Amino acid sequence: MNFVHLHVHSEYSLLDAMCRIDGLLKRAADYGMPALALTDHGTMSGAVEFYHRAAHYGVKPIIGCELYVAPHSRLDRSVGPKGLKYYHLLVLARDGEGYHNLMKLSSLAYLEGFYYKPRVDLELLERYHQGLLALSGCRSSEIPRKLAAGQPEGAQAAATRFRELFGPENFYIELQNHDLPEDAALNPKLIELAQQMDIPLVATNDVHYLDQEECEAHEVLLNIQGRKHITDPNRRTYQGDQYTFRSAEEMAAHFPDQPQALENTLKIAERCELKLEEKQFHLPHFPLPAGENSASEYLERLVSAGARQRYGELSEACRERIRYELSVIKQMGYDTYFLIVQDFVQFAKQQGISVGPGRGSAAGSVVSYCLGITSVDPLKYDLIFERFLNPDRVSMPDIDIDFEVRRRDEVIQYVREKYGADHVSQIVTFDTMAARSVIRDVARVLDLPYAEADRVAKLIPFGASLDAALQGVSELRQLYQRDPQIKRLLDVGRKLEGLSRNPATHAAGVVIAPGEVSDWAPLMKLSDGSVLTQYDMLSLEKTGLLKMDFLGLRNLSVLDDALGSLERESGERLELDKLPLDDGPTYQMLRAGRTSGVFQLEGSGIRELLRRLEPTEFKDIIAILALYRPGPLESGMAQDYIERKHGRQKVRYPHPKLAEVLGDSYGLPIYQDQLLQMARVMAGFTLAEADTLRRAIGKKNKQLMAQMKERFIAGCLAHGLAGQPPEQAAKLFADIEKFARYGFVKAHSTAYALISYWTAYLKANYPNHYLAALLTSVAGNGDKVAEYVKESRELGLQVLPPDVNESEVQFAPLPQGRIRFGLGAIKNVGLGAAQAILAARQAGGRFRSFADFCQRVEMGRLNRDGLESLIKAGAFGSLGSRKGLLAAIAQGLELAGRARHERRSGQKGLFAEAADSPLIELSIGREEFARDELLQAEKELLGLYLSGHPLEEVEGRLALFRSCDLASAKRERPGESLELGGRIEGLRVIRTSKGQPMAFVQLEDLTGQIEMTVFPDCFAQSGQLLQPDRLICLTGHLEERNGGVQLIAEQIRPLSELDRGTQLHLLLDADQVEAQWLGRLRVLLGKHRGKTAVYLHLHARQSQQTVRLGSELSVELSRPLLDQLSHLPGILEVKWQRGRRHHALAAGA
Repeated sequence: MNFVHLHVHSEYSLLDAMCRIDGLLKRAADYGMPALALTDHGTMSGAVEFYHRAAHYGVKPIIGCELYVAPHSRLDRSVGPKGLKYYHLLVLARDGEGYHNLMKLSSLAYLEGFYYKPRVDLELLERYHQGLLALSGCRSSEIPRKLAAGQPEGAQAAATRFRELFGPENFYIELQNHDLPEDAALNPKLIELAQQMDIPLVATNDVHYLDQEECEAHEVLLNIQGRKHITDPNRRTYQGDQYTFRSAEEMAAHFPDQPQALENTLKIAERCELKLEEKQFHLPHFPLPAGENSASEYLERLVSAGARQRYGELSEACRERIRYELSVIKQMGYDTYFLIVQDFVQFAKQQGISVGPGRGSAAGSVVSYCLGITSVDPLKYDLIFERFLNPDRVSMPDIDIDFEVRRRDEVIQYVREKYGADHVSQIVTFDTMAARSVIRDVARVLDLPYAEADRVAKLIPFGASLDAALQGVSELRQLYQRDPQIKRLLDVGRKLEGLSRNPATHAAGVVIAPGEVSDWAPLMKLSDGSVLTQYDMLSLEKTGLLKMDFLGLRNLSVLDDALGSLERESGERLELDKLPLDDGPTYQMLRAGRTSGVFQLEGSGIRELLRRLEPTEFKDIIAILALYRPGPLESGMAQDYIERKHGRQKVRYPHPKLAEVLGDSYGLPIYQDQLLQMARVMAGFTLAEADTLRRAIGKKNKQLMAQMKERFIAGCLAHGLAGQPPEQAAKLFADIEKFARYGFVKAHSTAYALISYWTAYLKANYPNHYLAALLTSVAGNGDKVAEYVKESRELGLQVLPPDVNESEVQFAPLPQGRIRFGLGAIKNVGLGAAQAILAARQAGGRFRSFADFCQRVEMGRLNRDGLESLIKAGAFGSLGSRKGLLAAIAQGLELAGRARHERRSGQKGLFAEAADSPLIELSIGREEFARDELLQAEKELLGLYLSGHPLEEVEGRLALFRSCDLASAKRERPGESLELGGRIEGLRVIRTSKGQPMAFVQLEDLTGQIEMTVFPDCFAQSGQLLQPDRLICLTGHLEERNGGVQLIAEQIRPLSELDRGTQLHLLLDADQVEAQWLGRLRVLLGKHRGKTAVYLHLHARQSQQTVRLGSELSVELSRPLLDQLSHLPGILEVKWQRGRRHHALAAGA
């Protein structure tokens, strides 16, 4: 007896089923089942993946869907009897027509019928029923519901309708037996109905999980979606624990009297003969201009014109390269593809939308360069076309384009309008249940305390799976072993980990079809109204549709803003393509590692690499982008490059014939392009064959690698190694195989190096324009704003606070190296409010008072929170104290409301003379908040301390106790004990392989920053002190790590305990000590009360007496106190002591 499961749900029935596609197919293969259906709820998201994976398991795939059917029209949004919103109906695609119709049904269910679920209706089923086979469905379907409700006539009418719609041979009554009384009561009625109407029966199991022991995890999954606790009587649940992937024998045992219903599963499987196209590409039609006869001729004409513009007089090598590329493009049928890409790139450029110089291997195409798709000359940089488009490998070209991030959507909209909105779609991606998040989700359903769940989640290292965490984190493993609740939490979490959780829009992917997208891929609609393909990127690639990445790159917006402000200042616009690539200040800045805000070069690791490399030319920037990756760093290749560049290591080549290929990189094959050239020079390979070798190595295709190795060795012995023993060729192949794992795409590295250079050039030569643009690009991200303000200050720029009379919406560069903070970057203010302020200022000039501001600014766009934020951020600094202005907010808003009413009603009255001072002014108090309150408000609303720093008030005390400031600390000897202090700017807490917490802390003082490592032992004692903005003092030492200097903390204390264990010793002249003098001393000490004990040492000719003053005269040590004491007559010496360290100040110093 055999059997085929026809009612099966995968993880794409989101938060409803937990079967992974490979798990389903493996189980079917293990049970010897010849076929398997996939019928997810309302979606086909897993169909293509399922279809192609099935071949690996030798299982015939059947594509289906459990549709939701509206009780009336799909357009009707009302709820039916007893709250009914939809029925279920299971349909399977018999052939290509059925598959096409199923995609249409699934798409329209989302686009037209969505109401709680994506719903079809009878009208759609009548329109798209061809090629489909239907099963009456589970207990939630129309026929079972009506039978269960005692409506046999209604059930019969529904069965008649479906039989007539799909055809008598294509409609089955579905039986299920989940060991439930409801199934036992329903099945006899279904059997009777089938017999009365001569409709065949089919047996299914409603598969939602593979095995019975997954039942609890499945119920938790349901309630992650339903947001219910497992103990809630109203929780979501499937009755019983039999929604499993049963064997044929188990199914036979559950349907002993219905062998035909089991056999019909095999008959249905035989009738479903769907064959999806493979290696068929579906390019959209590109409308040719009038007079053009073919895409290839038009492309050739565009390339010819572009080549003259790019190169002027063409060399023969350039002509030959263009002829070759065009012939390959025509041979592979991709003329239209290139026309489509150049068209929307040209649109972007014509609209002033910045386009990146290239991305990926596409920058290796001269045709792309001549069409303006890329800005990198492949001939100049020796980039290889075959790395992009290999005539020996039929696959769609992959041209991904970077656009200015703020205007990327304009390009997508242009494509929609040109090819038709229904021909273009963005692409779905699925967020999955990662280890930490699944623990929190499961804990919520299991009703575990949040603190407990948070503790467990934080024990899991970032990026680690639950299994890896249990194996590597001893504390987590111990909790698992001794706490039954934690064991249950982790066991359920392990079953759910990695499942798809919810759909989202792919950040860049867009698909363009030759017709309606739903002819090739089903569509879905998200809650925000965006329409996406149900297939993800990988599945779409297999459909043959044109898929492109329209990426938004923030750095292009930064460049555009900086160039715009420079143009407004000078009247001329710099052209990035014409910037000199040998600018001295730019390389000087790169060599210093001052690359905060420079594209691809701002991480601490790559900055250290820059300092060691000391780049002097553009090829060094190309190289560093290729070298700063785990492979080259760990293998030592990056260090070898540095040593060879500076002549400290001899340049060696794998063979003398490779000197030309590897000369630019000092004998090191750091680019994939070089590997292709090595195979051509040494083995006589064509570049296409060499690319096939590269792919075989990269994909670890052992069979193809063995074939290519044999051909490579033979080729070497016939060409580059003629007359040499085969072992040399084998060694060279081994070298290529090793380097292929590290090699990077030179075209991508070159294109991105251009953006790196452009951003570095502007920063080095026009720092205030560049930093203003950079700050604008991160407005709203307090940490990045603070980082770039700090960078601005270190470059000698002055960042001025926001001001309603001076600020623009964005950060604005000013003369004399100044930058004004943008109004739009203040928290709670927003773009609309900032624009309203500017509009009022442009219309009526500067604001003369707070009342004037409130009367003139359109307060419909600036609410109370926004106004408060402007005041607290100091934007009204010239119009009154922050405390006084906040007290007057209610009056200001009342004024604003009256002014708005009069403007709208057209009345002339109080505000008739806009240019005059307002008739009503507000009384603004002059009292101000304490300085620390002002600073804290700035930090909250601007993301940083702008007008001052919390450390300024304690700097005098801190300077007394620390060994040195942080800037000087970096120059101290490694291993030497240091006492330091500062503010925690940021921190990152991780867990070691043993599960112990440790931290990396960014510590700052008024002189600079240093990275501090807090290892587990120190963290255990002081971890509670590690909070952003906390002021701390510490004992530690320096260590050299990863080419840089790190501070290793040994002991950490709050700065408030700086005085702990300190003593102040005053050596007095006994002859001058009398009551009046002691009174003066008491008054002075009383002004500096603190925790430092004071000792008086009375020095007489024959004796010395020591007196410790009472605690009421203990002091807070500071430089002003010490100065005053040292100038007080009668004091011979001032000493203070902390631990074993002594400090002395001579009297009168």
